Amino acid sequence: MAGFIDAIVGGGGMIQVPALFTVLPGFPAATLMSVNKLASIVGTIGSAIQYARANKSPWALVLISSVAAFIASLGGAYLLTQIPNQWLRSALPFFLLALLIFNIKSNAGLVHEPKHHHHKQKVIASTGAGLIGFYDGFLGPGAGAFYKLLYTRVLGFDFLRSAAPAKFLNIASNLGALCVFLYMGYMDWKLGVLMAIANFIGGQMGSQFAIKHGNTFIRKAFFITVTALIMKTFYDAFLK
Repeated sequence: MAGFIDAIVGGGGMIQVPALFTVLPGFPAATLMSVNKLASIVGTIGSAIQYARANKSPWALVLISSVAAFIASLGGAYLLTQIPNQWLRSALPFFLLALLIFNIKSNAGLVHEPKHHHHKQKVIASTGAGLIGFYDGFLGPGAGAFYKLLYTRVLGFDFLRSAAPAKFLNIASNLGALCVFLYMGYMDWKLGVLMAIANFIGGQMGSQFAIKHGNTFIRKAFFITVTALIMKTFYDAFLK
C-alpha cells in the first residue's frame, strides 16, 4: 500500500513507518527507520523507471540536485542520532497546511511551464533538494510530496513530468540516511528485503495507474495525501 501511494503522489512513509512501529514495537527505532528507507528506495527505483520511460526528464538537473539531496540527508540522519526532533514535529503540520493552501490557489502541476532556465534552475533545484534532503534524513514523513512540490510549484513542471525527478531525489535522500543507519549497525535484512519486494510491487502498480489517469487525477490525489499527512503529523506531535 505504501509503495502504491508513494508512486502516485509521495508520502508512502506515513503508511509504512506507523505500520512498522505498530507491528514491531520491540525493535529499535533506528532499525525500523533503516528498514523503511531500504524498502522505500527499492520501491521508488521501480516507479522512477516507469515515469522516466513515460516522460523525458532533465537528467543534468536531476543529477546535480540528487547529489545535494544525498549529502544533506547524511547530515540530517546523523543529527537525528544526536538531538531530539520534537520541535520539528510540532511545526510540521502547520507548514504542510500552509503549503496545501498555497497550492490549492494555483494550477500548479496541471500545466508544464518551467519557470527558470539553465544555471538558475540548477541552483534553485539543488538548494530545494538540499533542504528537503536534510529534512528527509532528520525526520522524513512526506519528503516525496515535498520533492514533487519543489518541481511543480517552484520550478513549474506538471505532475507527470515532475514524477521521475522527484522520485530520483527521494531515492538519493533515502540512500543518504540509509548509509548512516547501516554505518551505525541498524538493519534487519530479512525484514528489509521482504518489505522492499512488497514496496516494489506496489510502486509498479501505482506508477502505471498514475500515468494512465494523468495530471488532474494526480493533483487530486496529491491534495488528499497532503491533507492526510497534516492530520497524521498533527496527531503525532500533539495528541499521541
